[in-house]
Amino acid sequence: MKAPKSLDNLVVMGRIAAPYGIKGWVKIQTFSESVDTLADYPEWQIGRAGSWRAVRILNARLHTNTLVAELEGIVDRDAALALKGSEIAVPRETLPPAPEDEYYWSDLIGLDVINTKGVAFGKVKELLESGAHDVLVVSGDRERLIPFVGQIVKKVDLAAETLEVDWEADY
Repeated sequence: MKAPKSLDNLVVMGRIAAPYGIKGWVKIQTFSESVDTLADYPEWQIGRAGSWRAVRILNARLHTNTLVAELEGIVDRDAALALKGSEIAVPRETLPPAPEDEYYWSDLIGLDVINTKGVAFGKVKELLESGAHDVLVVSGDRERLIPFVGQIVKKVDLAAETLEVDWEADY
């Protein structure tokens, strides 16, 4: 299998949640808006802690709102179980451009977060999906959880690597 141009340019799109059945299939927890987005890619990079390997997708389908997949070389439940918790990534250059005023989560990680009064909160560490809306996890002098919604996120400037929020320092 061909490696992507740069392993530094991978975007994590999901993780292997559990084995599915006895023939090596896996259940996928996707991090995309549409559960079946990963099924569009014929090959994934699978790994842990930055150690990636290319895996060809033999079959992928929706099963009760969950993506399940058959991966080349994974032929039984034990092999599938060994992959549990592994991240699934695709090369950044294979993703379609994000629509205007929408962002890939990976683009937001590491941005400096400031409020509308110019107070620096730290950097975006990760994003969490909650039932109501996504949440920015910002690490700085303390950890802050900030809703990623239009009323609060005022400006995302990827070129300047900043994210401006209408959020008070004492929240």
